[in-house]
Order: sequence, then C-alpha cells, then structure tokens
Amino acid sequence: MGKFINPFTDYGFKKIFGQEISKDLLIDFLNDLLKGERVITDLTFLNNEQLPKYNEGRGLIYDIYCCTDTGEKIIVEMQNKSQLHFKERALYYLSNAIVQQAEKGNEWRFGIKAVYGVFFMNFLFDSSVKLRTDVILADRDTGELFTDRMRQIFIALPLFQKEEEECENDFERWIYTLKNMETLKRMPFKARKAVFEKLEEIADVASLSKEERERYENSVNVYRTNLCVMDAAKEEGRQEGREEGREEGRQEGLEEGLEKGRQEVRLANARSMKAEGADYAFISKITGLSEDEIAAL
Repeated sequence: MGKFINPFTDYGFKKIFGQEISKDLLIDFLNDLLKGERVITDLTFLNNEQLPKYNEGRGLIYDIYCCTDTGEKIIVEMQNKSQLHFKERALYYLSNAIVQQAEKGNEWRFGIKAVYGVFFMNFLFDSSVKLRTDVILADRDTGELFTDRMRQIFIALPLFQKEEEECENDFERWIYTLKNMETLKRMPFKARKAVFEKLEEIADVASLSKEERERYENSVNVYRTNLCVMDAAKEEGRQEGREEGREEGRQEGLEEGLEKGRQEVRLANARSMKAEGADYAFISKITGLSEDEIAAL
C-alpha cells in the first residue's frame, strides 16, 4: 500500500474533499478550477442523499454536494467506470439540484442560484473529449452566454500526461497530485502552495486510525474489483463477438459481457455496504438489488 491514499476510491475521494476538516482543500481546488471567474470564500456541505419529491420518484446520492457562501450549489463526483448515458446522468444530477430549489407557496419567482457540476472521470466517454470540457448554456450562433445558472465541467484524468516539473498552473498541480497520489513518495508543490501541506496530512495512510484504515482498505478492494470486473467483461464481450464473426454478434457479446460485469459490480458494492452495516433498503436503492438478494450475500 502506498504512502498516500488513493483518491479514486470512494473513501479516499471523500476523505480529501468531502469532510469539514478538509473543506479548505475543496475550496482551494474549486477556486483554481474557476480562476478568473469567481472566488469562493466558504462553503457548507449539504446532505448528499437527495430524496424524491414524490413517492414514485428517483432519489439521488451525490459524492459531494455543497453550497457556497453566496448560495451556488456545487456537485463534485468521481467516476471511475465508463457507463452508458454518462452525459445524460450528469445533466440529470444538475437538473435535480435546480428543481430542489423550488419553494412552496405563490410568492416564489424562480429565484434560482447557479448549479455547478464537477465530474472527475477516470475514463474517456468519447474520442473527442479533452482534458477539461466546460459546458455552458449559450446561443448556438453567437456563443453568447444565455444563462449562468447551469455549468458542467468534465475532467478526463487519463489525458493528463504532464510530469511534476511541467505543470504550469495550480489547476494542473492539483490534477498531477490527484492522478499520481497513490504512487508518490512525497507530496509535491508544498513550497509553492501551503494547501498541499494540509493535503499531505489528510492523505497520509499512516495517520489513519484502525477503523479508518479498515474502511479505506475495503474501499480500495471495491475499487480494484470494479476495474478488474469491467476489464474482464469487456474482454469477454470481444471474445464472444469474435467467435460470432459478425458485427451484430460482437456488439451483442460486448453488451452481454458488460451487463455481467455491471452485476458483479453491484454485488461487490452491496457486499461492501453490508459489511459497513448499511441498511438493506439503502443498499437496495443504491445497487438496484432486492433486499432478498442482499440478505443472501
């Protein structure tokens, strides 16, 4: 195990960015991300589990959900695995955060605060994606901003290839550190930016308590299992497609393999949450498994 925690794990990501004690790390990263646009001086963590407004509705659980000192909502997500309709999912997340601002009564006049979505992606959702893709609502012909109430920023981590000495600004320094953290022997950029000293303290595996260490190791196991399962599913799909010898067979084999992989991921996540003592109804909501399936694990 490395000196620093793996930020791509659920536990590691929330340890770095999703707790009150490390709030200044998230503020610093967001300010580097939005440099030249705005400055965040404080933020408040909100309940990341968003219940539906009606019984048949679909609830949401964000990785990190917070509100700035001036009222903007920010959703921060780490996505390790490619998934179908990821762009649509990201849009749904932001749309839900907008809808949740509605107030009861006749006096509300659609006073909506801006919603930002920041999506770290450990994959490429298509061949045209850039390291950083900023999505805004703008006029198609003029490019003029139509409204600033919705903003999405996708960060494709696999495309960042710079070495430590090649980083040109604080945003790149953050991305370099996060991408390489698990293999680093020392925390870089401390002399340039004091916040990296705080990051070193938060991310040091040796500083974790016994309980935190167990939770982290469990999170690492889930992360690695998910990657292996998806890799195996893709290869199985390719092999079945090759045996069929037709494009149709290849696609069907790939989809079948991916579905098997997704089911294995759901089971692995359910086992992990069950070991953490999570309620069966909560596990069922997250994984889509029935409570009977969860009880049998």
